[in-house]
Amino acid sequence: MIIKMEKFRDLGISEEILKSLVEQRFTEPTEIQSKAIPLVLEGKDVIAGSATGSGKTLVFGAPIIQNINSAEGIQALILTPTRELAEQIYNALRLFSKFKPMNVVTVYGGVSINPQMKNLETADIVVGTPGRILDHLERRTIDLSNVKYLVLDEADRMLDMGFIDDVNKIISQCPQERQMMLFSATIPPDIEDLTNRFMQNPIKVSAGCYVDPKKLNQVYYDVKSSLKFSVLTHLLKEEDSGLVMVFCNSRKYTDTVAKNLKKQGIDALGIHGGLSQNKRTDVLSKFHSAKAFVLVCTDVAARGLDIPGVSHIYNYDLPDEPKQYIHRIGRTARAGKSGRVVNLISDRDHENFGRVMRDFDVSIKKMEKPHVDKIEMVTDSPRRPKQFGARRNSQKKFGVTRAKPRRWETRK
Repeated sequence: MIIKMEKFRDLGISEEILKSLVEQRFTEPTEIQSKAIPLVLEGKDVIAGSATGSGKTLVFGAPIIQNINSAEGIQALILTPTRELAEQIYNALRLFSKFKPMNVVTVYGGVSINPQMKNLETADIVVGTPGRILDHLERRTIDLSNVKYLVLDEADRMLDMGFIDDVNKIISQCPQERQMMLFSATIPPDIEDLTNRFMQNPIKVSAGCYVDPKKLNQVYYDVKSSLKFSVLTHLLKEEDSGLVMVFCNSRKYTDTVAKNLKKQGIDALGIHGGLSQNKRTDVLSKFHSAKAFVLVCTDVAARGLDIPGVSHIYNYDLPDEPKQYIHRIGRTARAGKSGRVVNLISDRDHENFGRVMRDFDVSIKKMEKPHVDKIEMVTDSPRRPKQFGARRNSQKKFGVTRAKPRRWETRK
């Protein structure tokens, strides 16, 4: 362990942080850590291309903790697209700063704003989502005038979620003399514009895919839509797996698949953007602690989460965007471990599957569909409001024409 810690020490990381890395059983720096940490410690603005799980939190966490002093106001602001990622970064920073204590505060929506106001009064490092940070700025309950470090994590995802204007407003409230780091899997034009406006001679670094393609086994089953759930249930019961992530394209399917898997005796939990923050936190806690072994999720809920020990990825629905397929499969076959990706392809998935095969150099083997008995899924249908008929009749009585009810819609 001492020899391997030398590799971190050679990057310029302080002894206080090294002690925390030893306790956390870090072995050796990842590619992005080796490339980017020295640059950040030199004070350079950095644009880093790296995937979730590549160790990027240490890239910005170590220099921030190392170079700021407690009780001098908010000196570091880290913007993230989701509440779960904010919590994940918060927990990591708390561990990294164990031997040099810092007041790290999380700020995001979906929870009461009043405790956040109190915590911000003594914060050294703030990790938050753009919407709630902007809310605090408008209320004048956050002071960014002392910020020395500004981090945009999952910048492309913040763009996808419509946060780019909020991010621009927040950056404009920070001092011009500050160091900025941006982490993004891709650099679309809007992100390029942002870096040109706000970063000073940034240095670009990138790391190869954290997934080991030699240890990633990708297969697909061509099945009828009516048998897709039956095949999924069969495979989950038959395969020897660790933690499993099942991806769906909508909240409705996520809830339906998770509930029906539980009915089949499978420890499954669902997570999507429609759940309350407390519920989402509870679901992830159970999955991290292996109290549940199958996480059924949407891309929005899962993006940015670093969940170790995932052995299988199931694509119940193929993603609409081919690049999202790469994000999904990047959650297994990490750190020298093997992983398996299983795609369930029905008629509605052929077009998206074809785009994945066309756009990316991936080897996906066709498997013979197992013989399964059809399992009838129980679906939740939307209920009509009480007194619906009475309201409709009263509208007719008074000559009001009522618009047809909208079709039941789902959102990711």
